[in-house]
Amino acid sequence: MRCVVFGATGYIGGRLVPELVDMGHTVRVLARNPGKLAEVPWRDSVDIITGDVTDPDAVATALADSDVLYYLVHSLTRRDFVDLDRRAATTVAQAAAAAQLSRIVYLGGIKPDSEKLSAHLSSRAEVGEILLASGVPTAEFRAAVIIGSGSASFEMLRYLSERLPAMITPRWVHNRIQPIAIRDVLYYLTRATTLPPEVNRPFDIGGPDVLTYLDMLRRYAAIAELPRRAVVPVPILTPWLSAQWVNLVTPVPRAIAVPLVESLIHEVICHEHDIAEHIPDPPDGLIGFEHAVQLALTRIRSSDVSTRWSDADTPGAPSDPLPSDPEWSGGSLYQDLRERHTTADPDTVWKVIESIGGEHGWYSFPLAWSIRGWIDKLAGGAGLRRGRRDPYRLHTGEALDWWRVEYLDRPRLLRLRAEMRVPGDAWLELSAIPQPDGGTLYRQRAIFEPHGLTGHAYWKAIAPFHGVVFGGMIRNITGTAEANIAGRRSHS
Repeated sequence: MRCVVFGATGYIGGRLVPELVDMGHTVRVLARNPGKLAEVPWRDSVDIITGDVTDPDAVATALADSDVLYYLVHSLTRRDFVDLDRRAATTVAQAAAAAQLSRIVYLGGIKPDSEKLSAHLSSRAEVGEILLASGVPTAEFRAAVIIGSGSASFEMLRYLSERLPAMITPRWVHNRIQPIAIRDVLYYLTRATTLPPEVNRPFDIGGPDVLTYLDMLRRYAAIAELPRRAVVPVPILTPWLSAQWVNLVTPVPRAIAVPLVESLIHEVICHEHDIAEHIPDPPDGLIGFEHAVQLALTRIRSSDVSTRWSDADTPGAPSDPLPSDPEWSGGSLYQDLRERHTTADPDTVWKVIESIGGEHGWYSFPLAWSIRGWIDKLAGGAGLRRGRRDPYRLHTGEALDWWRVEYLDRPRLLRLRAEMRVPGDAWLELSAIPQPDGGTLYRQRAIFEPHGLTGHAYWKAIAPFHGVVFGGMIRNITGTAEANIAGRRSHS
């Protein structure tokens, strides 16, 4: 069939697209920033339309001559996400009806038995209602916590379990949850194309286990072979305070932690399993919680994580490209440019460049980077804990600690855009330039575009520390490359 995926750069969409392609469907995606798809392995197997779900013209272009729309878009990281999601869903519903699609498939959240829902769950339910009323047959799959390598819910569970031998827990950790493995979510999504045209309704989907969040924490600890976690219940720890704690302890920033935790104050379990009337359970059955965790940990430990929650843009992060001309008309740019010649060959230098961040660190003054990361987390930013998907290979658009890979010209140039909280826009460029003597010119450029007087003051305040931070980086990166060359020679 001719399928269109809205949300292909996100966690679910990035895994769904290759599944649809492998099943023989023709796939088109709508992406606000197509550059983020430059290096995905399925890039040349799909048609990419540039646009936003709130743009009627872009949506109409993407839906033209199509059969099935997968709507996997959520804007929970923005303060106005309720209004934005409502407007986007309305635009898409109208365009889908005009295009005479045969089906819409939407992934939402399980609706608890509660009169007052969190803004996050309420918004997702509203989007489902808008699409169901579009006149196009719609299947709304409602899921609770999704367990899979790279999902925000799983990362939150993982870091809380691994980093806290003792936990102060609020009452909501005793609410029941019915998690589902990412493999089973994809199983239902890909087979939704076979639903008969009269099906226009929501379906609850969940795994075979119903657990409390506390059960999930303890079971994760057992699977990961961690000591049993001590738990101290505190009935007054509000969801908002819990989210601040999650923000500090895990890589999940406050803007995402708040709606996730607010959703957990309700019991989210399946009320029915009617989907089995149309899509039978997988041949080996639905995946249980413990097996789902084991699968996710195996992926993480082998650096085989195809998408992560952080692949989506961080709230408040800039999106405009780096001004190519330092004297461009919009204002002035501050720069810290350093160069160093090394006897290491360009490929060796590049390997060090591309492995920067995450477990390898930033090659200078670790305490300063750590303190700056904590300050950013306290301000609600990304901090340094997002890490990286693969310890040695980067991809355009992925998160790298508090940076995002904006441009990658392997093996010459890596450009990172800062997503930390600063009064301006910041970039870091690392280059490996071949030299006639066989060595390499390593070039390092930090760029800052100040916003207002505060931005100018910020740059001048931190400029004295650049010699330690950036000077240490250039020495240690080239030194590591030369040490790697020497190590290879000693083993040959």
